[in-house]
Amino acid sequence: MIANLKKNFLTPEEYLAWEAKQEFRHEYIDGEVYAMAGGTIAHNDIALNAYNALRSHLKAMGCRINVADVKVQDRNAKKYFYPDVVVSCNESDRGSRDVISFPKLIIEVLSPSTEGFDRGDKFKYYRRFPSLLEYVLIDADKISIDVYRRGDAGKWELTSYPEDLLESDNPDLFELTSINFQCSLALIYEDVELSAVVEDS
Repeated sequence: MIANLKKNFLTPEEYLAWEAKQEFRHEYIDGEVYAMAGGTIAHNDIALNAYNALRSHLKAMGCRINVADVKVQDRNAKKYFYPDVVVSCNESDRGSRDVISFPKLIIEVLSPSTEGFDRGDKFKYYRRFPSLLEYVLIDADKISIDVYRRGDAGKWELTSYPEDLLESDNPDLFELTSINFQCSLALIYEDVELSAVVEDS
């Protein structure tokens, strides 16, 4: 997300009508419109890897998965976002042609320009979806995935991959409990050209 392009506040209906005519995607927060930042090849490859890894599993569960160009709408229709990957198992969403209203799992691939927003305000907004059980942040520069899970008491708990699994028998295991799914971290990062990380000595 980058700077607000429209200084005048728009109603949700005005935003949807305007957005349908735009060449590029824009998110909408409480009357303000924000242009989406462009992604890298690594960003795109990771989102597609996640989609490909999950698609057949979710289809068997009767859930839908969408990438990039599908809007998620909050219940008050005051916020619209374009997650990199969104999963819904809700019957209303399965037949929807316009928006996803009951996300169960949202994946965002991090980029330097959006990481602060994805970890901060965007997560704050996403947490307001009662249906959301997991929020996944995937680093596009190095192998690192943070999974926030809604616990039984409604509190969010963080598991960082691979850091939190280094002492386990299978440190390469990546798990999404909301959809009963497991795969290797290598599958999510398959054929992704990662940035060289230089550490200070």
